Amino acid sequence: MTDTLIGTRHPLSDTAADAQVRADDRAHVFHSWSAQALIDPLPIAGGTGATFWDYEGNEYLDFSSQLVNLNLGHQHPDLVTAIQQQAARLATIQPSMANDVRGELARRIAEVAPGDLDKVFFTNGGADANEYAVRMARAVTGRRKVLSMYRSYHGGTATAISLTGDPRRWANEPSDGSVAHFFGPYEYRSSWGATTPEEEASRALAHLEQVVTLEGASTIAAIILETIVGTNGVLVPPPGYLQGVRELCDRHGIVYIADEVMVGFGRVGEWFAVNHFGVTPDLITFAKGVNSGYVPLGGVVISQRIAAHFDTVAFQGGLTYSGHPLACAPGVATFEVFERDGILERVRDLGSRVVEPRLRAMADAHPSVGEVRGLGLFWAIELVRNPATREPLVPFNASGADAAPMAAVAAACKQAGLWPFIHFNRMHVAPPLVISEDELVRGLHIIDEALTVADGYVAG
Repeated sequence: MTDTLIGTRHPLSDTAADAQVRADDRAHVFHSWSAQALIDPLPIAGGTGATFWDYEGNEYLDFSSQLVNLNLGHQHPDLVTAIQQQAARLATIQPSMANDVRGELARRIAEVAPGDLDKVFFTNGGADANEYAVRMARAVTGRRKVLSMYRSYHGGTATAISLTGDPRRWANEPSDGSVAHFFGPYEYRSSWGATTPEEEASRALAHLEQVVTLEGASTIAAIILETIVGTNGVLVPPPGYLQGVRELCDRHGIVYIADEVMVGFGRVGEWFAVNHFGVTPDLITFAKGVNSGYVPLGGVVISQRIAAHFDTVAFQGGLTYSGHPLACAPGVATFEVFERDGILERVRDLGSRVVEPRLRAMADAHPSVGEVRGLGLFWAIELVRNPATREPLVPFNASGADAAPMAAVAAACKQAGLWPFIHFNRMHVAPPLVISEDELVRGLHIIDEALTVADGYVAG
């Protein structure tokens, strides 16, 4: 696939450019989720397909798709051309006016969404998509409370960070006080001692129903969950779990919001991951892969029932850049590329034929691998110090010296030319969907070699 992509390789180092980028960044750029004096961001000179490179000419296979958003890779010509042509024709228009690429993208999204989800409210990214989905649910139900999972991430804005179930929420509390959290299914570290996927689904649903009861079903506007938990573990729900959530929401008049910001648009071989599980939520939030992040874009796909509420009642929300033409144009091009190049089919093929068997072989070969799990081109390798006790390779939310073992594994990957996605005690496999099979195999081989570093920390 990558031979169809464009970009300029920098075979020689450019130390002057590297120094200038570093100086400007360190002097003037304030970075997210970071202690500013303790970071040293790598200056990047360019990228093409599944690779990018720095100003010293070091090339890396991008096994994180940047932030799991670069589904069609760096510098895809169709997406670049779409932006260029749109900029030449109509660079921007306010959201209250109708626009051709905005309308076409909304129609295309509705056509691949499940059930009767056929309206789209565009946002600038995933966090505000989740903010607005919650706002819609509250307006329609007249209720305030929202339930979300521990081990989740829903964004950095006020309500979105409250919904988030990982440590990034802690420093931002209190925010939206009408959010409560629950445990989702995680068979490898089951909260209920489950030993099969079926047991995990049943017990996780029983727990959720108990939370709904104790929080007061009549007070709950929505349950939001990542269809497949992303950064917090690539946790694939066991059979029947999402169907159980759907039934619980129906029974109590609760809006079911599926956060597909990370897994939507082909990441697991489906337009939306809920399609894999045969479930239709009331609202789907998206961003990232809709246009590979070339221009910021997100949105909410809305069911007819939710949309109808606002037929004669004004929706109290809006964004200056909602459905920006420069963002929607590469979104339309994304659909054209997916259909022309069979992206969904190749993701399913590469995931089942190449990635899964190779990762399972690694699990058998490396005592540091506790579990591998995933779908399509979205996998996690969970690393442990003790395979019998399942003690994580590094503690939960580790930093500094405590996180050194995972840092060593990441360094081994980078030294060999692969940029990994590391979070806590896990390495995630999430390359661009256009990665060639040879590149995919090479990247998996690099990971295999790097796992010997993790093996060195295994007890006994």
